Amino acid sequence: MMKKLLIIKTGATLASILASEGDFEDFILRPMGLSREQAIITPVFEGAGLPGPSEIKAVVITGSHAMVTDNDEWSLNLSSWLRDVRPTGIPILGICYGHQLLARAFGGDVDYHPKGKEVGTATIELTEAGKKDPLLGCLPERFWGHVTHAQTALRLPEGATLLAQNVFEPHHAFVLDGHIWGVQFHPEFNAAITGAYIDAQNDQLLAEGQDPEGLRRSIVEHSYGKMLLRRFYELVGA
Repeated sequence: MMKKLLIIKTGATLASILASEGDFEDFILRPMGLSREQAIITPVFEGAGLPGPSEIKAVVITGSHAMVTDNDEWSLNLSSWLRDVRPTGIPILGICYGHQLLARAFGGDVDYHPKGKEVGTATIELTEAGKKDPLLGCLPERFWGHVTHAQTALRLPEGATLLAQNVFEPHHAFVLDGHIWGVQFHPEFNAAITGAYIDAQNDQLLAEGQDPEGLRRSIVEHSYGKMLLRRFYELVGA
């Protein structure tokens, strides 16, 4: 049996962009050059069961509109599954919610960011370890990343290596055991998707003292996210 990429859906995207952009799995598959038939797509947030390690060659955990600290049953079950899969060495990439979930599943701390939300397109910098990392090292030392998150990994798991950060977010990327990566930014987003997320949060951002128009102006279309996703699939033996 041919092993496939497993995309673990921890939520669904905005209804306003489903028709034009697809859902989270589509955002991820397109840069990799994969069709839905070439992946296993598992919506755990809807109660779907997870396959065994023998069926998969790599894992991507999507973002979500849920919060890790909600402690949803499906999320706790996914954390347990990840701990079981860790010793197999299967490559794992967690994005935003997935990043935070990985951090907490393996002993880190997750909660609301003390500075509030990070939204728009942010400049992110690689650490020295990030420059040498097989995955993050495909990016330049300073790169753009699309962001929208309220929670953060306040503390990384023991043994994790910090790979990227910026002034707002000290833990934008990490790696654990050399095959488990978490990225707080959204490599799967483009400018249109990022703009839609600002539009959807417009009133809330205003109430929190942020400037939605300024955040919209911060959006930069770029290829760094696509580079990262393609590199991940190359690493798993595409």
